Amino acid sequence: MRTRRTPLSADQPATYKWQPVPGELSVAVVPLGHDADVNGVHEAHSHDFPGIAYFWADGGIVRTGKQVRHVEAGDLFVIAPGDVMGQADSDDLVGAQGSSVFFTADALGPETPGAHLAWRTHPLLFPFVRGGAIGALRLKVPAEQRDEWTARIGALQDELAHKREGYREAVSAHLVLLLVGVSRLAADVVGDLRENAEPLLAEVFDVIERRFPEPLSLREVAAAVSISPGHLTSTVRRRTGRTVQEWITERRMVQARRLLAVTELPVSDIGRQVGFPDAGYFARTFGKLHGMSPTRWRRVNG
Repeated sequence: MRTRRTPLSADQPATYKWQPVPGELSVAVVPLGHDADVNGVHEAHSHDFPGIAYFWADGGIVRTGKQVRHVEAGDLFVIAPGDVMGQADSDDLVGAQGSSVFFTADALGPETPGAHLAWRTHPLLFPFVRGGAIGALRLKVPAEQRDEWTARIGALQDELAHKREGYREAVSAHLVLLLVGVSRLAADVVGDLRENAEPLLAEVFDVIERRFPEPLSLREVAAAVSISPGHLTSTVRRRTGRTVQEWITERRMVQARRLLAVTELPVSDIGRQVGFPDAGYFARTFGKLHGMSPTRWRRVNG
């Protein structure tokens, strides 16, 4: 798992963005405990990708937003893009036993929408749409299911570590089953959110999903949802940790990667199909986000 730190401003926490590694799945399992390697990330921060943190034993604390939560066996924290994780002290996870799983929408399979907040097109991702950037949702895994959760995450970690034949399919299957479990535990929360919490985000991502193949600007998205561009920018950034334009680009890049992987279309044609009529601008944007040109990405992942 490779991330890039992006500071937003002096009074806002940094956002960590997933950096795709050629040929690797965008899924990572990170142990949680006093001796775990957390890459030195102890500052208050958020991610631009979703994740879960599961603890199978009592011990330690988790700082989400402005809250300090004492960890209990069965705690499952659902970490949405934009959720702020508080500044951690070195002893926060003394006695803790658990694992976190981070991923991007691509890992769920070729038909998954690129914007992982476009919940209407992928219900397994809806528990990760909450907004407010105030902290992770806390759920409780029933005692009779905890061994199964521990085993499932262990199996996912084993597949990622050893990369045996068929590991991509196995990783995707384990991840889907974990997210099914999250969705079932969050069923009541999800119902409330569908009705009340995020109508604006739902509209924004519907617009992006329908119109990303064509030229699409912040001003056009704002007009489609009937609010000012400034209000839309501040609201979406606050709730997701990304700008509207970044979400448009993310959706286009997911589709571009799919077309590069499963078709032989020229790169310029792919650029046009995902909203970049200028082939050079498409190649520069793709290269900036992936660290290589579309042509090289196709060779590596073909």
